[in-house]
Amino acid sequence: MTAEIIDGKNIAGELRGRIAEAVAVLARDYEVTPGLAVVLVGEDPASQVYVRNKGLAIKKAGMRSVEHHLPETTSQEAVASLVRELNEDDSVDGILVQMPLPEHIDPMQVINEISPNKDVDGLTEINAGRLMLDEDGLVPCTPQGCILLAKTVTPNLSGLNAVVVGRSILVGKPLSMLLLAENCTVTIAHSRTKNLPELCRSADILCAAVGRPELIKGDWVKDGSVVIDVGINRVFEGDKSRLVGDVEFEMARMRAGAITPVPGGVGPMTIACLLRNTTLAAARRRNLPVIAI
Repeated sequence: MTAEIIDGKNIAGELRGRIAEAVAVLARDYEVTPGLAVVLVGEDPASQVYVRNKGLAIKKAGMRSVEHHLPETTSQEAVASLVRELNEDDSVDGILVQMPLPEHIDPMQVINEISPNKDVDGLTEINAGRLMLDEDGLVPCTPQGCILLAKTVTPNLSGLNAVVVGRSILVGKPLSMLLLAENCTVTIAHSRTKNLPELCRSADILCAAVGRPELIKGDWVKDGSVVIDVGINRVFEGDKSRLVGDVEFEMARMRAGAITPVPGGVGPMTIACLLRNTTLAAARRRNLPVIAI
């Protein structure tokens, strides 16, 4: 068996097309153009690339993108003050504070300054609580993308065994809640899990989100399962480097029914889901209908 490759780039492109249609409807029928404000503190090169890519994707979808680039030495209160200003700006529908922040800034204190209705990363305590209580809210982008990818292979996830390797607040925990909402039976594994290979082999849906290159070996994968690899790790071989996931891809694809590649799997879906959340936030804030996305 050779697994179906889940083409995240293509699926994200289709999602962005639906989002662009929704944005056009909001503009035509209600004179509303969704706006996203991105706050970047410092000069982290990877963060600058991410912010640039997000800005391009936002504009391509017909939305407005506003970037606030602050010096590395900016105080926590100054960042929080900017977020509060953006909360009051009616032209801003979504606020994203790019991580990582400089060490002198507490990220959760800044995140919790964001209005929950503009929290397009879905990380505030209120949106995390809404997710836990199975209430409507803005859901973290990467876990949302994982679910959408899995459902392109298996539209009905109900009753399946799902194993999530990783328990971060960014991916592992919210992804587990989303899988529960799909009526999966969910196990969360982590660095202290003693029987990790056996647990992985029990998974109909295996989600790897630990940030350790090729931790999940090919023979840990259940025959015919769906493997969602969230990890993106740069490994060096002499003077060359390449990107790999948390799953041993070439061996895993010989057993899985479907698997996401790295790169080109979950990554493109994260930005697409950011656009989705911004569009939904723009409509919800004004009690407007929005086409299905």
